[in-house]
Amino acid sequence: MAATVARTVLKPRQVGARLMATGTSSSQRTALYELHKNHGAKFGPFAGWDMPLVYADQGALDSHLHTRKHASIFDVSHMLQTRIVGKDRHRFLEHLVVADLKELPVGGATLSLFTNPSGGIEDDTIITQQRDSLYVVSNAGCADKDLAHLLKHAKIFQNEGADVEVLKIDDHSLIALQGPASQKALEQLAAVDLSQMPFMTGQFIDIKGVPCHVARSGYTGEDGFELSIPTGEVVSITQALLENAQVKLAGLGARDSLRLEAGLCLYGSDIDSTTTPMEANLVWTVGKRRRAEGGFIGADVILEQIANKGGARRRVGLVIEGAPARAHAKVLSAEGEEIGEITSGVPAPSLGKNIAMAYVKKGFNKKDTALKVQVRNRVQNATVVKMPFVPAGYHKI
Repeated sequence: MAATVARTVLKPRQVGARLMATGTSSSQRTALYELHKNHGAKFGPFAGWDMPLVYADQGALDSHLHTRKHASIFDVSHMLQTRIVGKDRHRFLEHLVVADLKELPVGGATLSLFTNPSGGIEDDTIITQQRDSLYVVSNAGCADKDLAHLLKHAKIFQNEGADVEVLKIDDHSLIALQGPASQKALEQLAAVDLSQMPFMTGQFIDIKGVPCHVARSGYTGEDGFELSIPTGEVVSITQALLENAQVKLAGLGARDSLRLEAGLCLYGSDIDSTTTPMEANLVWTVGKRRRAEGGFIGADVILEQIANKGGARRRVGLVIEGAPARAHAKVLSAEGEEIGEITSGVPAPSLGKNIAMAYVKKGFNKKDTALKVQVRNRVQNATVVKMPFVPAGYHKI
């Protein structure tokens, strides 16, 4: 990580247009709402929920840097949690996503994609192989459509005689404990050695005597855990974690800049229903067996693009000189031809540079390609770089 730190304060409006307004009385609230309020949280609406953006004791910049150095708790209870059960659960879910779930070991987790008939991405999701079920976590902004999609196709499979059921988990909240101090902080409450638990695995662990599902994963590029906790116990467990001096609360402001430094996509900004895995540089999510057998929605389009390196555009990382470039800023070739568009951009607190993700025409996506970005009425230099922008701190054994 670079020693130079950007001192630009990341304000809530910089996270994205959907976070600009204050919360409304019609928004849903997580079980941690009062805890956030007591810590001086400033709220904003996100996917129909009142969510904390920043806190009284630290802005988004401070939370970002604290997560990289210590550990932060993010309330992600607005995300959709489901369990897929039944002896045909693998065949069912493999019809909807690109992952090889049959070969995923018990406790193993994988990032995957819900796809549509045009080969586009309907959502990204993390799926964990449990002994008797598949545990699926997907984005809050897609929760309603994802659940409807799952239930619709489950009904089709059931009508054909399949043994499968989709169960929405509505009695557990979800928090993400992220940062290099996460393991020690969690071990103080779990009384287990987590050093042998690698990144992208999950297991059931008692935290303060409460059975919880613990996944070693997250959305920051750092080591960390996502804890699915019975809702009645989530406040006490969160408070217990906060008793550790290295652990603080963090909001969506820091979450956005952290995930962008880590090169991770935000659904609705960096990927959507018109984006194919090839264009998004997410081909690695398509399992080897799935490439050979197909069988998932949109497989004909996706597999043809993989075989022929198709698709007209590619997702790239950019380092930008001058002012930050926000979503929808035009990307130009060195000669001034319009070749793409920024999808996310922030001043990177860990780097002291302005970074962005963009889609550009195929052929302009090679590392070190010199491009330009139009920021308002100015044209600024930009360079294609390899992502992640900040090296990942994931736990390996």
